Amino acid sequence: MANGGGGGGSSSSGGGGGGGGGGGSSLRMSSNIHANHLSLDASSSSSSSSSSSSSSSSVHEPKMDALIIPVTMEVPCDSRGQRMWWAFLASSMVTFFGGLFIILLWRTLKYLWTVCCHCGGKTKVVLVFALSIGALVIYFIDSSNPIESCQNFYRDFTLQIDMAFNVFFLLYFGLRFIAANDKLWFWLEVNSVVDFFTVPPVFVSVYLNRSWLGLRFLRALRLIQFSEILQFLNILKTSNSIKLVNLLSIFISTWLTAAGFIHLVENSGDPWENFQNNQALTYWECVYLLMVTMSTVGYGDVYAKTTLGRLFMVFFILGGLAMFASYVPEIIELIGNRKKYGGSYSAVSGRKHIVVCGHITLESVSNFLKDFLHKDRDDVNVEIVFLHNISPNLELEALFKRHFTQVEFYQGSVLNPHDLARVKIESADACLILANKYCADPDAEDASNIMRVISIKNYHPKIRIITQMLQYHNKAHLLNIPSWNWKEGDDAICLAELKLGFIAQSCLAQGLSTMLANLFSMRSFIKIEEDTWQKYYLEGVSNEMYTEYLSSAFVGLSFPTVCELCFVKLKLLMIAIEYKSANRESRILINPGNHLKIQEGTLGFFIASDAKEVKRAFFYCKACHDDITDPKRIKKCGCKRLIYFEDEQPSTLSPKKKQRNGGMRNSPNTSPKLMRHDPLLIPGNDQIDNMDSNVKKYDSTGMFHWCAPKEIEKVILTRSEAAMTVLSGHVVVCIFGDVSSALIGLRNLVMPLRASNFHYHELKHIVFVGSIEYLKREWETLHNFPKVSILPGTPLSRADLRAVNINLCDMCVILSANQNNIDDTSLQDKECILASLNIKSMQFDDSIGVLQANSQGFTPPGMDRSSPDNSPVHGMLRQPSITTGVNIPIITELVNDTNVQFLDQDDDDDPDTELYLTQPFACGTAFAVSVLDSLMSATYFNDNILTLIRTLVTGGATPELEALIAEENALRGGYSTPQTLANRDRCRVAQLALLDGPFADLGDGGCYGDLFCKALKTYNMLCFGIYRLRDAHLSTPSQCTKRYVITNPPYEFELVPTDLIFCLMQFDHNAGQSRASLSHSSHSSQSSSKKSSSIHSIQSTVNRPNRPKSRESRDKQNATRMNRMGQAEKKWFTDESDNAYPRNIQIKPMSTHMANQINQYKSTSSLIPPIREVEDEC
Repeated sequence: MANGGGGGGSSSSGGGGGGGGGGGSSLRMSSNIHANHLSLDASSSSSSSSSSSSSSSSVHEPKMDALIIPVTMEVPCDSRGQRMWWAFLASSMVTFFGGLFIILLWRTLKYLWTVCCHCGGKTKVVLVFALSIGALVIYFIDSSNPIESCQNFYRDFTLQIDMAFNVFFLLYFGLRFIAANDKLWFWLEVNSVVDFFTVPPVFVSVYLNRSWLGLRFLRALRLIQFSEILQFLNILKTSNSIKLVNLLSIFISTWLTAAGFIHLVENSGDPWENFQNNQALTYWECVYLLMVTMSTVGYGDVYAKTTLGRLFMVFFILGGLAMFASYVPEIIELIGNRKKYGGSYSAVSGRKHIVVCGHITLESVSNFLKDFLHKDRDDVNVEIVFLHNISPNLELEALFKRHFTQVEFYQGSVLNPHDLARVKIESADACLILANKYCADPDAEDASNIMRVISIKNYHPKIRIITQMLQYHNKAHLLNIPSWNWKEGDDAICLAELKLGFIAQSCLAQGLSTMLANLFSMRSFIKIEEDTWQKYYLEGVSNEMYTEYLSSAFVGLSFPTVCELCFVKLKLLMIAIEYKSANRESRILINPGNHLKIQEGTLGFFIASDAKEVKRAFFYCKACHDDITDPKRIKKCGCKRLIYFEDEQPSTLSPKKKQRNGGMRNSPNTSPKLMRHDPLLIPGNDQIDNMDSNVKKYDSTGMFHWCAPKEIEKVILTRSEAAMTVLSGHVVVCIFGDVSSALIGLRNLVMPLRASNFHYHELKHIVFVGSIEYLKREWETLHNFPKVSILPGTPLSRADLRAVNINLCDMCVILSANQNNIDDTSLQDKECILASLNIKSMQFDDSIGVLQANSQGFTPPGMDRSSPDNSPVHGMLRQPSITTGVNIPIITELVNDTNVQFLDQDDDDDPDTELYLTQPFACGTAFAVSVLDSLMSATYFNDNILTLIRTLVTGGATPELEALIAEENALRGGYSTPQTLANRDRCRVAQLALLDGPFADLGDGGCYGDLFCKALKTYNMLCFGIYRLRDAHLSTPSQCTKRYVITNPPYEFELVPTDLIFCLMQFDHNAGQSRASLSHSSHSSQSSSKKSSSIHSIQSTVNRPNRPKSRESRDKQNATRMNRMGQAEKKWFTDESDNAYPRNIQIKPMSTHMANQINQYKSTSSLIPPIREVEDEC
């Protein structure tokens, strides 16, 4: 029973062992869940059979972990009985950590978005665009592979780069999604669609190790944003450039995207054809196919075979053709309109450059370059940069190309700081602004130029600016610019001021306007062999004005001595110097006289043919060059003093910005310090009376004659009143204008004629003939000047011209304010030309005027040979009465240079002849504003030249006076003080006749050099030119009375008796002693006007016996004044009668023909005062 029980137990134990074995296998399986299921089953069955013998021993050892999972057919969970507990735990862990990851990722993205928004969204956008283009390039590279291929992420470099790019795109997509206000709209926009079809496929490719090109070509749509990116980078600024880039980016993006789709479907085939109808096309073949399709060319060598491809081509050709037809022409037009001159200037080391802007036309540029780049200047190492907002036409472009080594053109505006930076305005030596002289609205043109000055000064306050201004009153606005500083070289060339100033000087010395215009203009020497008037005129035209420092050999010598030495030995004409006073203030003194000694480092102003000749004044050494007769041999020597001086005083022929001195602008001709030590400058009798009285006779600066403001009604003359008044030696101004005409600024014409270096009785009466409506608008600036009258009428009316005795005038000036209102340039001067021809065709009868006046007991001044004022010592004689209008002195203002051919019907000037070569200009009867263009370059190279010209022309306008006029727009009267009266002591231009007087012996065959030295030594008069009869060189007599200008003739030049000599004469304090009373009281002025004034009321014969008596009383009055003066002053004034030439010189008999030629243009009031000898220091 025991064995049986044991067996049973064994059997049972074996079963239990088997079970235990099975349980053990189950436990091992649960502990090693990664083992193979088949091996576990085999080990379980073998373990059961091997342990059956020991089943009895293991009956009492059951395993607690032997858990069997019940399996039923109703719930098929796992036939093997595997445990899945980790899945339930993983679900909880994934939920926890996934949510945590999402929250942290949200916060990270939100932080990154905030940082990007604050650190610069432009950088982020640009980076995304750059990476998109990079992904597109990778697509181009991968397009050479099959559409779908196996690739290993770890070995494919392009796939790695593409993966990095798309990770960034994914982050950027999240940022944009966070920032989007409308999530639905964001989800459907183009950039989002591009990300949907390009980013996920890359991650799938990494997972499957398989690549598919798919829709990666959509990255080309990012090119549409190319214009925005360039605007972010501040590259695109103009509308044309933005529009061009927009059109190009849309066109190229559409083209590449469509090519990518064709590449995909043609290489894949149709899905419903089981992809069997595909064809092998490269991406670039598809690009070619789309281009020939859009352009409707369709060669047929490449075409779509798939149904999808052909269907796409049907719709694409509709939109592509429309886009091609509209975009391509517009793109070509924009490219064609692209600024050809839109680059930037590259400065050259060691070379200066200037910027020229404003009115840039063929005429203005050619005139400027002709003078600026003239060969007579020193080697001009300056590059000219033109800046204008309109591209040049073909003619102007050709002009730039002819001077391409020194000229560059850029399209832009000085009002744009970007354009100023392009032309390097901050490093420019100067900026020159040209004005449109022919504009219809001068004030608007001046306003434009003032705005240009403001813009340039705002960009670079230290830049030197030289600008042209049309109207004198607009110069005041430049003073409102804080950085405008004339002491640093800023200059405003007022064309109206200088033009009318030149014309006014011609009223005092006819032909002077031509001479001065030729002096500051660069003209090449034209040699003529024939003995004609053109030969001598052109020899003078080749002279220009230069400045150079004087050699130390001249230190201590008087001005006349140095002037004579320069003329005789150096063949140079020095007319002025820059004088530095004790306080280092600089003044420009014109012919200062023998009381002034040359200082070390004195700057001289010379008239010479070129700059090299002027160097002689700098190199001259008395020890080395005293015995040299040929001036060309005067060159630099090795003397120590000269070397030291050269180091200290550089030449001013080149632009000198650092050596500018603020005290040189239009200063009076002398300083009070000089006046105290010079007996020549003792005030005359009239000035002594002026200081004793409280009457305001001069303006507050003492530079101009002044009177209390007068109503215009008091100066208006009717035709009958003018006919009852004998006008002689006056100036007739014929003005065309109406109530709507632009003002030309008649004050600039009157001011030089009212300069205080004239005595009151020497002032020429001015009569305006024109529209009263226009003259009322100008009267506000004229009512403070004495001796001004107005005759309402028209210059085309001969009755009005006869009423003002135009045949007895010293000068007739013809001006027009309507010239710029006509579009046709050839008709701009029609009024002036008609008026000039009308006057020249008039005929006058001797019985009307002189003879009629004599019958009534009065002879106008200048017609009485016994009159002291008509004495030969004046150097001039009045001609008999003019009987034809051709002999009337006329100067006509022209706008168009070519119209000068219409002024003289008997000349043979070619219409294409330059203005300065025409006969009317050479004779001083025509003046055009175009000649003032040369002042721009002359002022740039030497700003003292403009100061000298302005001093000679304006009669002495100063910066202080300009500031005063800017405040009140009128002259202010001032009391006479020694300081203001000292300002009267300055040179003025006059003309000297050679027929009679102290120089008569030199007039007949004498040398010009002898005349020059005699006038300078004896009378301190500086001669600088000749006004000669046109036919004086002919051996046969000629009835022609035209004269022409000869500038700075040589020493041996032969004189003729009919010559008039241009000279700079000193102010004579005692010019009025031997004349009628100079008192300005009403009584004495009225009696004096019968003798000295240019207006002479017709008197009855009863008053004639009283005239000698009035002379007697005046002589007694002068004697009383002499007794009141000190002995020294008395001796000086009484010496005049001994030293002066006697008045009762016999006049040589002369023929009627000679009398008709002698000074047909001058009256007694313009004659040189009685000449008095001065102390000879020469």
